[in-house]
Amino acid sequence: MQFEPGDRRRVLPRHLRPVAAPEVFAYAIRPARASDLPHIREIYNHFVSNSVVTLDEGRSSIPYWREKFALLTRLQLPFLVAVSPGGVVLGYAVAQPWAGKNAYRYTVEDSIYLGPGAGGKGLGAVLLQALIDACEQRGIREMVAVISDSKAEASIRLHAKLGFVEAGRMGRVGHKFGRDLGTIYMKKALKPVRRRKLFGSGR
Repeated sequence: MQFEPGDRRRVLPRHLRPVAAPEVFAYAIRPARASDLPHIREIYNHFVSNSVVTLDEGRSSIPYWREKFALLTRLQLPFLVAVSPGGVVLGYAVAQPWAGKNAYRYTVEDSIYLGPGAGGKGLGAVLLQALIDACEQRGIREMVAVISDSKAEASIRLHAKLGFVEAGRMGRVGHKFGRDLGTIYMKKALKPVRRRKLFGSGR
């Protein structure tokens, strides 16, 4: 059978038309760099302004993140980012000191935030597992998550999936957007590979 130029019958049936390959969600996990801080700030500030996942009410600044980055570098605590093949920061995970006394030096609090479009694809679990692994390599024994008791179900599920158990609740300890908010504490016992040198002895 022959078709004349312009004959609409030349259009292939739908099931025979070439289909564009689905976009692959690719990323790499690496330690954060100073150049990542503006992107990390924007991810965090999105949640500050639009959710009660964090109880911070004021948007963070670059000096704030530089100070945090310097502190965690000095304490040798992991600060990880997930980046796309094009170098875009998709999310970050950080382990920071739990409370302020030196006796808590083997316990850290984790924080994980994903940028727009990066949620629901398994990245949160990969980042949290990488953070756990990095903490165990540094001799950390306990990891604590402090989670809002409102609109943070995904975070609770994520931590439970990776072995965190609820350790307690405190109701109405926060107030944001005209609402009283509580916190849920979850904890995971780590398996440190080695005992790290003591950090923060001057605090």
